[in-house]
Amino acid sequence: MKVGVPKETEIGEKRVALIPETVSKLVKLGFEVLIETGSGTASYFPDRFYQESGASIISGRKTLLEQSEMILRVQKPSLEEVEFYPPKTVLIAFLQPLLNLDLVKKLNERKITAFSMDVIPRISRAQSMDALSSMSTAAGYKAVLLAAQELPKFFPLLMTAAGTMTPAKVFVIGAGVAGLQAIATARRLGAVVEAFDTRPAVKEQVESLGAKFAEIAWKLDEKQSQDAGGYAKELSEEHQKKEMELIAQKVKESDVVITTALIPGRKAPVLITEDMVKEMKLGSVIVDLASEMGGNCSLTKPGEVALMHDVKIIGLLNLPSLLSTHSSQMYSRNLFSFLNLLLKNGKIQLDWSDEIVSGACVVHDGEIKSETVKQRLIQAGSDGKVVSIKEGSETGTRGAVGGKGIS
Repeated sequence: MKVGVPKETEIGEKRVALIPETVSKLVKLGFEVLIETGSGTASYFPDRFYQESGASIISGRKTLLEQSEMILRVQKPSLEEVEFYPPKTVLIAFLQPLLNLDLVKKLNERKITAFSMDVIPRISRAQSMDALSSMSTAAGYKAVLLAAQELPKFFPLLMTAAGTMTPAKVFVIGAGVAGLQAIATARRLGAVVEAFDTRPAVKEQVESLGAKFAEIAWKLDEKQSQDAGGYAKELSEEHQKKEMELIAQKVKESDVVITTALIPGRKAPVLITEDMVKEMKLGSVIVDLASEMGGNCSLTKPGEVALMHDVKIIGLLNLPSLLSTHSSQMYSRNLFSFLNLLLKNGKIQLDWSDEIVSGACVVHDGEIKSETVKQRLIQAGSDGKVVSIKEGSETGTRGAVGGKGIS
């Protein structure tokens, strides 16, 4: 089987789907790997590394796509690119199908078999394939470094000849993979860290990293706070009100706030209002990891660093791409683990009884396999626009944190 890796075309995307290490493993399994010229350059994997690993370097994108039986990407392809995919081609990438219905329809029309790495079920057997968690790890780490760079204070407690410098106070909203990595990184830098999450089950994880868990009096059990896939669920208005009161107090006390709250396929919930920002200490920093989905802060400007009410609000997109070498390495290993699941006797054989295979597949042989996507297409109507069920507004995204949804 010929596996093609085109160069990523999304603006600012530096990652690559396969690194030379993984190419070598695929070649040993009998795959023929085709790499578009310069695909790994931005991640510091030059073409010669791929050649040494057994890959063929292809200079034309159209030529590569037309020759490939399987295409591996980080970001979703453009509609124009899909036109060059031969029917029956297998595509694996971050597709975010609920937000890219036009792409889903195009892939379906072309009879492409498409798997989306951002919807792989979060079960123990799929941990090695969990690219969303890998990218969230990178995003959480980078978020703290960006905050430390912009904050006009030290992170750690320092005893100096000029007196004692008190440590920075960091508040992390959301204790999924990104949040936990942010907590760990901020603690390593010496900050005093507090975190909040709607899921009570993560309290122990937060405290194990040396942070304090912020709680409200109203307790939730696991079924109320997260779905079967381990993602946070939207809560009742009454509970949200109590949460907002707690968040407002913690934001006011903090030097740095890092937000990671996302609901899959939906616009990011606004957790930090303009009034809250006005109450923050002058020079404070907010890093909004939900910026690609509109942001957890009402003042976030996706793709920008904004100064609002003397608070810096960092809404940069695709943070994993800023750590392109390690992000590519993790993603490439996730892909290899997923491919191993699809392989039987050296060939791709799809076992629809496997919940990982069926859960990650979006379209196959002219059929939309995802029931959630089917329902969203019905809700979107004939114009194909993605409409948020609750807000009634169009939602969109740029990039995959993985792109990113952050967890």
